[in-house]
Amino acid sequence: MSRFPPGAARVLLAVLLVVPLAASGCGPPPDVAAPAGDTRYTATGTVLQNGKHGPQLCGLVQASYPPQCGGPDIVGWDWKAVRAESFGGVTWGEYRVVGTWDGSRLTLTEPPREARTPGGGGSGTDMTSPCPEPAGGWRPVDRAKATEEAMRAAMDRAASAGEFAGGWLDQHYMDGVDFHDVRTIEKIGNDPTRYVLNLMFTGDLAGRERWIREVWGGALCVSGAERTESDLRAIQRELEGEMESRRFLTLSVDTIGNRVSARVYVATPELRRELDDRYGKGTVALEGFLKPVGS
Repeated sequence: MSRFPPGAARVLLAVLLVVPLAASGCGPPPDVAAPAGDTRYTATGTVLQNGKHGPQLCGLVQASYPPQCGGPDIVGWDWKAVRAESFGGVTWGEYRVVGTWDGSRLTLTEPPREARTPGGGGSGTDMTSPCPEPAGGWRPVDRAKATEEAMRAAMDRAASAGEFAGGWLDQHYMDGVDFHDVRTIEKIGNDPTRYVLNLMFTGDLAGRERWIREVWGGALCVSGAERTESDLRAIQRELEGEMESRRFLTLSVDTIGNRVSARVYVATPELRRELDDRYGKGTVALEGFLKPVGS
C-alpha cells in the first residue's frame, strides 16, 4: 500500500486523494424521505448522549475530550445494557447498531454490540500507478532532475494546465516499513529517486508527458481522466451549498477515482439517480453511513 512521506504530503496537499472541502455532523439530519419497506440498516460508530440530546448516532466526531458529535436519534437505546465512557455530562461509546430508518431516526431491532477495534492500517485505497511498469522497473531517467525541488516544479506545472485532473505519489517501495520507525521513514520516506510521480490529465497525454519531462527526471506515470480537477471541485462546491439541508455528511474529491465522493446517512436509489442525472453516471460516488443488513 502506498503512503505519503511528510514532505511530499505538504507538496501535494492541493491535489491529493480525498481532500474534504466541507463536512457536517454535529447535529441530527433533517427529515428526508424514508426508504420504502421495513429494511433493516446497520452502522458502526459512536453513540453519544449529552445534556442537550439523548442517544444519537454520530456521522462525524470532533476530536475533543469528551467528544462532541450529533446525528439521528436512536430509539430503544439503553445505556445500562452496554459499556460506555462518561465525562463532563457526556456518555459515549463505539458500537455496531442495527435498526429501521424512518428518515430521521434509527429504531433498534436488536441489542447493540461493542465495535471491534479495526486492525491493520493504511487508507485502504489502491494507489498503484496505472501505467505499465517500464522494463527494468520504475527508476529515474535523469537523476539530476529527480529531486524534491524538481517534483515541486513538476506539480506546479501540471496544476497550471486546464486539463489537469490530479496527482499523487506511488510509494510501494515503502510497503512493509514499520511507520513507527521514524528514523527509517526520515531516511527513505521522501526519496524522489524511488517514488513514482502520478499525474492525470484529459486530452493529449503524450504531449503532457513531454512537457512534464522538461522539469522532472524521476519515475513518472501520466494517465488519462474523464474529468478535470477543476470540474470536480466545481461539483463539490455546488453540492456544498446543500450542506445546510444536512443532506451530506461529507463531500470530497477522489483524485484516483476521478470523481466526487459524497457520504449520506442512507444512500437511496432515488438520490443516486438524481446525482447521475445532474452530473453524469458515476461522477458522484454516493456512500451510505447506514447500510442495509446483508449488503
